[in-house]
Amino acid sequence: MRLFLLTTLTMCAFAANSILNRLAIDSGASDPAGFAVVRVFAGALVLTALVYLRGCRLPLRSRRRILGAGSLSLYMIGFSVAYLTLDAGLGALILFGVVQITMFAVTALTGSAPTGRQLAGAGVALGGLAYVLWPSGAVQVDMVGTVLMAAAGIGWATYSLTGRSEPDALQGTAANFVVALPVTALALLAFGGAWHMDGIGYLLAAVSGGVTSGLGYALWYRVLPQLTPSTAAVVQLSVPVIAIVGGIVLLGEVAGTRLIIGAAVVLVGIALAVLRPKRG
Repeated sequence: MRLFLLTTLTMCAFAANSILNRLAIDSGASDPAGFAVVRVFAGALVLTALVYLRGCRLPLRSRRRILGAGSLSLYMIGFSVAYLTLDAGLGALILFGVVQITMFAVTALTGSAPTGRQLAGAGVALGGLAYVLWPSGAVQVDMVGTVLMAAAGIGWATYSLTGRSEPDALQGTAANFVVALPVTALALLAFGGAWHMDGIGYLLAAVSGGVTSGLGYALWYRVLPQLTPSTAAVVQLSVPVIAIVGGIVLLGEVAGTRLIIGAAVVLVGIALAVLRPKRG
């Protein structure tokens, strides 16, 4: 039960990131690149402070930073730049679809192939997510945005897989944010053009970075060793649904029949993949 609650809290933190991002960018309070840079900076600042308050040091020179910080940068850069040209729903589908494929493929190659039940559950959940997020009307797919979002998915999948072997979740996450900050900032400022953020944009990005990203990612690293890679991949399909529900509750968005049906299918798929049938 404790693992279930911690995993649910982590997924809610991820969904809150999406809501904060939408609030800042859709309102014009921030541009995507600026939001991401401040988000990583705030996460690095908060996590580093917590590490030093514990009397510990940041493991910056660990070889784990190559994959940890590198994949975090890849995710942040790809995600932020891709949404300049991609529809939000289609972007989320590409992101989470690539995360599933990457994590399932890597685990299969490393000797822990997902079961047929897990594959079926992932397929059902992804289908439900596609039903909820697929854009209405004609779909125009920007190839550059698609490639960048796919790269972001590979980055996040790698970040999640790397976290399973991190000896200290807080220290590892803090070091990843610190090392990723200059790489992410330089790349996004090069792509993003003019910096546009007001006070609300800075506030939303700081909350996203320091709380829902920084602490959320540290919690993710905490629970990952207790989840199989396949389970870790599938449960993340709940994030867009939680974000949409959060938008309904917090932003006054409308809940349609499509959302209710799709969300139910996603939950059924996750349950199929995660829950083990009782043996008689």
